[in-house]
Parts: sequence; C-alpha cells; structure tokens
Amino acid sequence: MDNRIPSRTLALLLAVCCTISFIAIENAPGEESAPMRLGVASTVISPPDGMPMAGYYSPRGSEGVLDDLYAKATVIDDGEHRVALVVCDLIGVPRPLVVESRRLIAERTNIPAECVMISATHTHTGPSLGGGSLYNSLEGEAGDRARQYEASLPDLIADAVVQANERLTPAQLEFSSAQEPDLAFVRRFWMRDGSVGWNPGRGNPNIIRPVGPIDPEVAVLYAESLEGDPLLTYVSYAMHTDTTGGSLVSADFPGALGRIMAPIKGPEMLTIFANGTCGDINHVNVNWSDRQKGPGEATRLATILAGAVCKAYMSPTSVVPATLQSQSEIVQLPLAPVTEDEIAAARELVASDVRAPFLEQVAAHKALDIAARNGQLIEAEVQVFALGQDVAWVGLPGEVFVAIGLSIKAASPFRQTHVVELANDKIGYVPSRSAYAEGQYEVISARCAEGSGEMLATQAIEMLDALYEAAAD
Repeated sequence: MDNRIPSRTLALLLAVCCTISFIAIENAPGEESAPMRLGVASTVISPPDGMPMAGYYSPRGSEGVLDDLYAKATVIDDGEHRVALVVCDLIGVPRPLVVESRRLIAERTNIPAECVMISATHTHTGPSLGGGSLYNSLEGEAGDRARQYEASLPDLIADAVVQANERLTPAQLEFSSAQEPDLAFVRRFWMRDGSVGWNPGRGNPNIIRPVGPIDPEVAVLYAESLEGDPLLTYVSYAMHTDTTGGSLVSADFPGALGRIMAPIKGPEMLTIFANGTCGDINHVNVNWSDRQKGPGEATRLATILAGAVCKAYMSPTSVVPATLQSQSEIVQLPLAPVTEDEIAAARELVASDVRAPFLEQVAAHKALDIAARNGQLIEAEVQVFALGQDVAWVGLPGEVFVAIGLSIKAASPFRQTHVVELANDKIGYVPSRSAYAEGQYEVISARCAEGSGEMLATQAIEMLDALYEAAAD
C-alpha cells in the first residue's frame, strides 16, 4: 500500500500548520502591547477679590467668586513618551506664562517642555492677564495685584501636571463624537444693505443669513482604569465662553459642564473642556427672544453640551495602544497694516478723556500694539500631539475663525482631531482670509495680516500628515 501523502493534502497541511504557528507567535505571552497609562488632576486658580477682570474694553473688578476657576491637566504615557494637556479657566494664556509653566513642569516631571500643551477656555469672567496688548498693561494697585496673581499661576499649573503625573494608572481610552448643531451660532451676518453685521441683535429684521457655518462636532476622549473606574472625559467644542457676565469670577459653561458630568460618571472623573476654533462663534441665537446671559444661561448651555457628550458615550471606538508623538513649529505671521496717521490718531484717542465708540477703541489699541512691535513678526506656535493613528490634538495660539479649524479637521488623516484654540499664547483674533474684506470687529481687532489663519492651517496639516505617516512605521 502507498503510504505517501498526496501533494495537494500535504500543501493544505503545511498551510494550516503555518497559520497555527503565526497565530501562536502573534498571541505569545508578553508580546501584546502594554496598556496606555493616564493620570488627571486639577488645581484651583481663582483670583483674589478686587482683581481686574478680562473680556471687555470697560474696566471692572471682581467682587467675589461665583464658582472656582481651575487648571485641569491630564498626562498620557505610552511607556516611552509622555504628553501633558492642560486647560485653564482663563481668558488666554500669555506666552511668558506658558514658558515658565513648561519650565517648571519639565523640571518636576521630566515631561519635555515641547510635550506640554497649555490652553484657555476663554472665560470672560476671569482675571485680566498681561501679554498681547498694551490694553492689558494695568497700572497702580490693580496692576500690581494682577501681576502678583499672574506670577503665581505657573506654580499652580505645574502642580496640576505634577499630580496628574503621579497618578498615572493603566487605562483604557475611547474616542467618540456627537453632533450638536443648535447650541453655537455664527455671530457675523450678511445684512440687507450688503454689509456684514457683528452681533446685530436678536430679531433684527435686516439679517439675511449667517456668513458661514459653525463646527457642530462635540469630540470626546474618554478614559477609565482597567477596573472600569472613570478617569477622564475630554471634550472639545467650538463656542465663545462669554455667557455668565457680571463681576463675580466664574468658569462659565465649561465649569458648569464639569459639575453636570460628575454625577453621571462619578465625582472622581475629571471633565476637561477645550475650546475649538470659535473666534467668530458664540451662543447667541438671534431668532430667539429670551435673554441669553447669566449663570442660568451658562447652565443651560452646559446641560445641552452634556447631553451631546452622553450621546457620544454610546458609540465609542477603542484607542489602540500606540506610540505618542509630538511636534511643535513656529510660524512667523505678518502684521496687519496700519498707517502713521492711524497710529497718531490712536495715541490721541487713548490719551483723551473722551470715551470713543467701541470699534474706534478697538482700532486704536490694535494700531498701538502693532506700532510697538517695530515690524517684528508674530511668532505663532503650532503644536500637534498624536496617539497612534487614532487621535490627534492641534494647538493654535489665537482666537481662530471656525473655517480654519474645519479645514484642519477635514484634511486630518486621524480618526479624531481636536483643534484647540488659545493654546500656548494669546495673539488675538485670527480671521479667515475672506473675512478681511468683510470687515467688522474681529478683523478690526486682528494684529495679524490677511492669510495668517491659512498659514497656521497649512502648517498644522503638514504636521498631522507627518505624524500619521510616522505612526505607520
């Protein structure tokens, strides 16, 4: 009898054996990727009473605290690299504040300075900080108080990162998103006379339509321990933080969001809200006659936003344990043009006791700020963090128009991209190119020239592409 195995059968057995060997190698103990580690912490950064408050061209001092301001931090570790994301309940983070905070963080945690992103929620019921404008150069006792407070911030910010770093624990990360199209609104409108109106008022019969779209994405990164304990909900959404008003310190709707989320997932979970590109976006619905201001309104906005986050929870995608990458580049932005006559008129206006119309004040301070630069270009840091090929963060330093953020998201190869404005500096408004011809407040205020926003977007997209390709190697 012939005991030889037929050649076709032998080939099939060899294929099966190779397949079994391959699976065994892939699933061999110790060969699986280690889980990511993540830690969170926050520190209170509320200013003392009497601090000058930010957000408007009329001075006012704080008269107490409605709800505390925080520096909220998360540290993510892939086993070899660490990054820190910090969001502060401030109008902005001046560059010197960022530089000193990063220095302290690197010194106390060994997280490299370039791996730290510090941004602001842009609350208008927080302290006035220096940097970016002569308007913020406060004098007298109020100025001294503001400078002392600002000098205390780097240590508080660093402390949040230190604590988060000490609390690193193996974690499961998920990302998801929901659409919320009825919460934020463009605040620039085409009017019947052909002009563009800025915040033209509720029920204005001369409004035709908004100039452009909003960004309706509520992007969520959720993390819990391997035991299932909630650690972090990181939310990004594009909407100006100017709801609460008044003279009491408040984190506005981002603070209310954290308070609403706490009983849903548990009080130990930290909710971090990072503002998207909302330079031309706010919460005002011009077709709704109700008063849209005050603490109650901030809570209403936060409740709707929390609902979107809860919807996002229902469709999670697990983040594959992967390498963390970071990159930072400086883009030299050109200055907006101002004439010698405009500078002279600005000096005269600021020196006078006459209270000029609002837009004239805005133009005057812009002219003086640009004159003070003596031709020095604006150094704008574009920073990108990437977690494998799943999630990326883009940090931009100004109040960026929504079209810029939408362009970056559309071009990003990552499955989720958080575009975070007012990160690592506050350089003022960064309108999209088309807005410069339309004019109005943001353009009158912008220190950077036409095309600057597109320069930032181009740099960000190049960095995203490079990090995505590197993650595939």
